[in-house]
Amino acid sequence: MIDPRLAGQNVLVTGGAGNVGAAISRAFAAQGACVAIHYLAQDRPAPANVRWDHITPTTAAAAELAEELGNGSFAVSADLAEPGEARRLVHEVGGRAGAINVLVNNAAHCESPDSVESLNAESLWRHYQVNTIAPAVLTAEVARLRDGDAPLSVINITTDAARAFPGQTGYGTSKAALEALTRSTALDLAGRGIRVNAVAPGPVQTGWITEDLIAEVNEIVPMGRVGTPDEIADAVVYLASHQARWITGQVLQVAGGHAL
Repeated sequence: MIDPRLAGQNVLVTGGAGNVGAAISRAFAAQGACVAIHYLAQDRPAPANVRWDHITPTTAAAAELAEELGNGSFAVSADLAEPGEARRLVHEVGGRAGAINVLVNNAAHCESPDSVESLNAESLWRHYQVNTIAPAVLTAEVARLRDGDAPLSVINITTDAARAFPGQTGYGTSKAALEALTRSTALDLAGRGIRVNAVAPGPVQTGWITEDLIAEVNEIVPMGRVGTPDEIADAVVYLASHQARWITGQVLQVAGGHAL
């Protein structure tokens, strides 16, 4: 891309302090954007079957990333499993940085086990609250607070498990709902020049794929390897860029041909 025109823009990345989220935050900062790095503070016990300490960076780590990025970037905490927190997050970011130009709905909730046999209402609620409801509220609130005709793009991070993935019922279906949300909000907001797209990663190495599992995963990915966080981040930056200015309502699968 010759000039993605992202310098000086304000970008909110939910779940932006670790793994794929951190790669996305760094990719936008490299383009000269100010990044609001959302993270989940580990100040209360995690729900059953969830280990926040393994997947959620600490407050100190989020602050260190913000300092690394520069451009006025900062870290901001919110528990998107709590109703009302998504709206508060948008207003806090807006108060500190100004109107948001790019929203990346990357934060996700995943539990194990997550099969039909283990399915219950509480687990489903947590999956849908974080993976679908919070992105919907964030998108709506960012659109309401848009500064005139300023650039505004939303990129949702889904998964190829949204198509079909045994053993990930709540996670996969909540992400499928996020893809439906992508299309519906894209149509609702297109007349205002606001674009909404999604990136659907395949198997990405963020520490969860063991050495033994890598060989198995490589066999089911047509391109023969697992992905990297930077490859997802590059796709997100493209969809937010000037070069993608006539693209909306699309789900871009970044998965090496997996789950086509």
